[in-house]
Amino acid sequence: MPPFTVLHVCMGNICRSPMAERLLVLAVRERLGRLGVDPAGSDALLHTHSAGTGGWHAGEEMNPPAARQVLGRGGDVDGFAARKLRSDLIDAADLVLTATADQQEYVVALRPDAAGRTFVLGEFGRLLAAVDAAALPPAQATPDAVYDRGVALVAAVDAARQGATPLHSDDLDDPWGRGDQCFSRVADEIEETVHPLTSALLP
Repeated sequence: MPPFTVLHVCMGNICRSPMAERLLVLAVRERLGRLGVDPAGSDALLHTHSAGTGGWHAGEEMNPPAARQVLGRGGDVDGFAARKLRSDLIDAADLVLTATADQQEYVVALRPDAAGRTFVLGEFGRLLAAVDAAALPPAQATPDAVYDRGVALVAAVDAARQGATPLHSDDLDDPWGRGDQCFSRVADEIEETVHPLTSALLP
């Protein structure tokens, strides 16, 4: 039940998935601002969080170059702490977005019933363009409306995925240990999915 919950998954939960988590929050708040709705209410509409397939960095802050990308784009890194993925986090998610196909397989191996709502982030963004937004439940900036529209959107993207070929380019590069330019490119690729997702949820 509301809020619509998005779980982001990468390997160590200090680079890609935290950027995706916080850039989605930012996109929702910016969207609400444009709609004339108080952005402070975004948490009631959408819950976005993240975890890693490994627990090596549990408790750590976001990797500094990842944090720089979030802050530089107007987002917030306060309160973030890395953690290892658990089955209950998958169970509670309405949409699971992974950085790579390997991590998608990891999630589905843990929870086979989550297959229909688990996507590689780039794949979800690519398939989103094929969804007929007019066929989704009505859009309103209320928890119930965003939840209903989000669940229907995930089902529509899953239907669009049937028979489609996964693309290697859907995967996000692992920027860990690389320069700010690499982190910037990965953050750009994340925004290429989270912005259309936000627009679909709150048109």
